[in-house]
Amino acid sequence: MNEQGRFEGPAELNVLGEALEPCSSDPLTGFFRTGYCAAGPDRAAVHLICIEASEGFLAYSKSVGNDLSTPMPQFAFKGLVPGNRWCLVAQRWAQAHDAGKAPRIYLRATNRAVLRFLPIDLLKSYALDLN
Repeated sequence: MNEQGRFEGPAELNVLGEALEPCSSDPLTGFFRTGYCAAGPDRAAVHLICIEASEGFLAYSKSVGNDLSTPMPQFAFKGLVPGNRWCLVAQRWAQAHDAGKAPRIYLRATNRAVLRFLPIDLLKSYALDLN
């Protein structure tokens, strides 16, 4: 935590057991709006999966009531476009997966805490950053 009581970043690990890498600073993402998919000191945040937004995913997400593409200036949110990286709630990703609309994932920026909800092999099958 910084002096203002905000979580600043990763004393957390990614799903590969390495230091958590940033997901996106433009748009600024994460529950704590630090650019990281951090669970936070009490591990309560669930915006854990760093995705690359696709047109299909954004349309699906909007259709189920999680509109990530419409700008909301009152929250300084420009709206996501295909190609943006974003920290997504684990259950939302699972919901999209079940519907065949799951976006691709950056494992190095995906928080290890997500393994409470989803198996690593499934996440790896959507990975954009595995060698």
